[in-house]
Amino acid sequence: MRYLQSFNRRLRQLRDQGRLSCWDVAEMCGVDEARVISWEATDTRQRGYPGVVELLDLCLKTETPLEHLLDLEVQGEGGQLELPGLAFSNSDDLSVALKELEQELERIQLTDEESELLRRFRRTSTENRRMVFQLLGR
Repeated sequence: MRYLQSFNRRLRQLRDQGRLSCWDVAEMCGVDEARVISWEATDTRQRGYPGVVELLDLCLKTETPLEHLLDLEVQGEGGQLELPGLAFSNSDDLSVALKELEQELERIQLTDEESELLRRFRRTSTENRRMVFQLLGR
């Protein structure tokens, strides 16, 4: 997690500047509030880290460049930033890559109605889910 060593402090600064609560960030990232609190933990043994999806959600929804939340001064082997599923070399323009990623995320982003349906589906019982799948023919 070398790129997230100071993430807890940077997240706290972002929240303070934007007057956001841990609950606000949790809603943006689709996680529970306790998870966000663990991201800000000062004790490294108790600290959690966001996944790539949560990190990108946070960046997109707060309009914060990814490089403002990561420790990019540390160079990996070959001069690349390595995140699960992502790799950027020093010669790549990170802002261009993030813009392309943002456009792709906008293309596949759920509507409010779809999000509400998904939330309801996730909260329903196993039996109700089974019935929905049967209705869908799956």
